[in-house]
Amino acid sequence: MAMAISAWRLGFHFSATTDNSLRVLEKPIFRVPFLNASSGFISTKPCYFLHKRRLLSSGTTIIPRAAAPATDVQNGNQGETDIVPTPIVIIDQDLDPDATVVEITFGDRLGALLDTMRALKDLGLNVVKANVFLDSSGKHNKFSITKADTGRKVEDPELLEAIRLTIINNLIQYHPESSSQLAMGAAFGLLPPKEQVDVDIATHINISDDGPDRSLFYVETADRPGLLVDLVKSITDIDIAVESGEFDTEGLLAKAKFHVSYKGKAISKPLQQVLANSLRYFLRRPATEESSF
Repeated sequence: MAMAISAWRLGFHFSATTDNSLRVLEKPIFRVPFLNASSGFISTKPCYFLHKRRLLSSGTTIIPRAAAPATDVQNGNQGETDIVPTPIVIIDQDLDPDATVVEITFGDRLGALLDTMRALKDLGLNVVKANVFLDSSGKHNKFSITKADTGRKVEDPELLEAIRLTIINNLIQYHPESSSQLAMGAAFGLLPPKEQVDVDIATHINISDDGPDRSLFYVETADRPGLLVDLVKSITDIDIAVESGEFDTEGLLAKAKFHVSYKGKAISKPLQQVLANSLRYFLRRPATEESSF
């Protein structure tokens, strides 16, 4: 008999069978548009899933500028420079108790992102608030998102990953030069990353107490499709509750911050070591095959 496992008390929920195996979806969660390298036309590709201490870097890469599509309705400003900024997508479950907050930054190149908001609506979501602010790192587009059918924040990790990949895919579609800066560029973009991130070198895990009733878990690692879902499942598989958190995509890296607990208390030092070792082993496994998304 199947039972529901609460992965986030204030964030994610997903279903698992009694042996804790994540339900395999037989149908794609959604279809994402991508540019066909040979024809230049936009096609779609099904997406499947098998299963604040924010660190921002200022790294940039110099590559030949790719021409944006002639019908770029998002109307970003690429300026007169060939220096490609680092794309950043943040999904924050802590900031607003009633909505999932998404923040997108790509230097000063992003426009109003109307097509991105339409794509989110196609996932059964409402954008209830949107604003833009500028700082030294660029232009930040921030959305507050709720589920259209409930009016509540998004709690399903599979849907949160669908939101993340939809945003990244739209970014690649309207700003092809971002493709070489994103791990998903190898799957959806015209310009794949020139170098792959070494998982062993890129992975950093830290767990610290965050009061008597919970701990703060932080992980930084090489990004790939489905990573958010897999991280949450790996944590809850050892009976640790994920209460809330934030998931950042920063170029080729993914950075997650989760508030976690064990039986309503902060995680003990021995269990912290178990969690860290379990995550390091999991992240060193081969990435999800391309055929699965």
